[in-house]
Amino acid sequence: MAVRIDATDRKILAALQADAAQSLDEIARSVGSSKTPVWNRIKKMREAGIIGQQTVLLDAEALGFEACFFVLIRTSEHDAEWQGKFLHALRSRAEVQEAHRLAGDIDYILKVRVQNARAYDTFYQALISEVKVHNVTALLSMEEIKSTVALPL
Repeated sequence: MAVRIDATDRKILAALQADAAQSLDEIARSVGSSKTPVWNRIKKMREAGIIGQQTVLLDAEALGFEACFFVLIRTSEHDAEWQGKFLHALRSRAEVQEAHRLAGDIDYILKVRVQNARAYDTFYQALISEVKVHNVTALLSMEEIKSTVALPL
């Protein structure tokens, strides 16, 4: 069942994206409504899967994770068995924050957050010992210019 999203729902979603820890009263006030209708809309959007898991954003550098690598992977393997092993290897490693299968010359790109280059090498060695890859290129991010999980509502 498709849920129809109106302007008020978008305002609620924007408020939640800005700060999901704010009270229902604050959200209702910011969207020009009262608590109960806002709660019902939030509940409807949760049940429809529009609103997913709620979490907190941590400061990686403050926690000692100072290196962010973008890892480009080319593979000559494309069968289901290899892909299953590869996906398991990625999903089981907390260092992998994002993984995307791509169209074009590169098969996969990973965002890997670690303490330093030595920690990246440990990650890399473990990955290539578990699954065969044709080529790996690691790019160290020198500066994060923009990072957001907010959708452009």
